[in-house]
Amino acid sequence: MHSEALSIFRPEPATLTLRFLVLSGASVMCVASAIDPLRAANRVAGREAFAWSLASPDGAPAITTCGLPVAVAGPFEPAAPCDALVAIGGFGTRIEAAPPLVAGFRRAARTARAVGGVEAGTWLLGRAGLLAGRRATTHWEDLEDFAAAFPDTEVAPDRYVVDGAVFTAGGASPVFDLMLHLVRARLGMAVALDVASVFVYDQARAATDAQPLVSLGRLDGYDPRLAQAVRLMESHLDRPLAVAAIARRVGTSTRTLETGFARAIGATPGAYYLRLRLNAARRLVLDTAEPMTEIAARTGFSSAAAFSRAFARAFGRAPSRMRRG
Repeated sequence: MHSEALSIFRPEPATLTLRFLVLSGASVMCVASAIDPLRAANRVAGREAFAWSLASPDGAPAITTCGLPVAVAGPFEPAAPCDALVAIGGFGTRIEAAPPLVAGFRRAARTARAVGGVEAGTWLLGRAGLLAGRRATTHWEDLEDFAAAFPDTEVAPDRYVVDGAVFTAGGASPVFDLMLHLVRARLGMAVALDVASVFVYDQARAATDAQPLVSLGRLDGYDPRLAQAVRLMESHLDRPLAVAAIARRVGTSTRTLETGFARAIGATPGAYYLRLRLNAARRLVLDTAEPMTEIAARTGFSSAAAFSRAFARAFGRAPSRMRRG
């Protein structure tokens, strides 16, 4: 990458060119959140402030998690010039990044002014050796595994991270925030506010806000203690806390906590906690090759047998059968 003095996050009259490598298994929302703010910025600014192209590893449309294909201009060409190179990937990216793609991405990054990773696209940056000595983030469900895979990277739970010529975002909403930050840095606050207004988007969170509560929506509006309770559950999947212990930590009684959960979520705290753990387990079953005993331990089950029974009750199939299917 070029000198970090040439940051793309600064005012410039020239058009910024971005090349997005979209990997099958990415979220269509991540793709849209990365590109649509740039389109809107061009419209608001009345000029081509941003230009972009999309590629896939083989030139075929990238199939997103919801089954919608993303049309691309062609296969990823490492020699094609651009200012910013951005990988957008889903959970399978850490498994599917073939050595030729990793090498090509590394080669392309050498001539780009900046390189970015969106959601699991950050794994491709890590595999390409672009995150050594840097701060970076990825989707919150992957933070622990990502930190273990790349110990020379300072992994942060932030919504997005800009570290010199490298930027990373944790998901669809964070990359929208990141692109608004890019628009604001290059075109000014007024344009960024107008772009946000186009999408009726309220950028109420900072880059350094932690990711896990993004999914909680307006739960704070019911009772902030409910959001605190879910925070505790999310951070203790491997060693589940008793509901009474959670209630004590958030400063309420067990009965009050149960009433709040019933009103806001429609489930008991214990049932919701189990759902969180099983959803995390399902992702590990489908998106990794980890042994079932390890998945059971990571999601707080006393044995593989107990895990398998709970999993089958929740999803209708044992975890091993779901993985084979």
